[in-house]
Amino acid sequence: MKHVKFLLLSLPQATFHFKTFKTDEEKTQIDCSRDLGQPFELLIGKKFKLEVWEELIKTMREREVARFTCHRSLVGGYPIVSKSLRTVAKKAKGEITEEHNHHEHSCSLSAMKSTGYPDLDDLLVNEQDLIFEIELLKFEKPGEFTKETWQMDADEKLSIVPRLKEDGNKLYQAKKYKEAAEKYAKALGCLEQLCLREKPGDKPWRELDRMKIPFLLNYAQCKLFLGDFYEVIEHTSTVLEKDQDNIKALFRRAKAHVKCWNPKEAREDFNRVATLDPSLAKAVKKELDELDRLTKEHDAEDRNKLKSLFK
Repeated sequence: MKHVKFLLLSLPQATFHFKTFKTDEEKTQIDCSRDLGQPFELLIGKKFKLEVWEELIKTMREREVARFTCHRSLVGGYPIVSKSLRTVAKKAKGEITEEHNHHEHSCSLSAMKSTGYPDLDDLLVNEQDLIFEIELLKFEKPGEFTKETWQMDADEKLSIVPRLKEDGNKLYQAKKYKEAAEKYAKALGCLEQLCLREKPGDKPWRELDRMKIPFLLNYAQCKLFLGDFYEVIEHTSTVLEKDQDNIKALFRRAKAHVKCWNPKEAREDFNRVATLDPSLAKAVKKELDELDRLTKEHDAEDRNKLKSLFK
């Protein structure tokens, strides 16, 4: 097992843009990585589903652009690779949800000959040669690049979490809230992946689940500054499911409820904070006074709207 781990850590990584074309007379384009949103990163030697890409990359120099025509026997896995890349791109744009993605994945497995994309389905049914145009952006030797979390084993994911917290805190102190939120989100992703390895409710799972709380709180605070108030409510509510008396979560959720104009929920959270920690009574009173002022404004606006309707 240690030998396998050593081999994976010793793999070089290639970063490249690609275009894929049919070999018909029009050279019909199938995919373009720039349209999908980002270049492709490939660990050389990890037996990627489309092994021919590794062989093509090995013949290239950095910054070189080259076209390769590949026999149909070498590109049978392309429709599945393309489907995965398109799905990732749609998720990044918010065009599909996790639930939809799971449903789509299940259906494609059962259908076997359907990807959900007509052009890819055609490639599955009618195998054909393909043309790849590749622009090699970077070719990095082991140790020259930072591994993504999906490339890490469990120990590496656990060890990177404190560093992500430290980096996030530094960015937060510098008022770089978007960048800080990304660090906290990455740490949460690592912890979530580690939880999947454990049985829910067991001690290791509970310990990992508790580790999420400070990252959820920090992430929510960043989103509060960034004006993403519904995300604040979502993540603080997750904290409160784990720790119902968490004062930071209650206070931040209350402020987000005010911004989303949920006055009833905001009052409940603010009052709960004052009950749990009387030393915060003054701060809570200030927030409630402001909420009273906003409520009067909203009531006056509603009355004026009613008057205009009757007129």
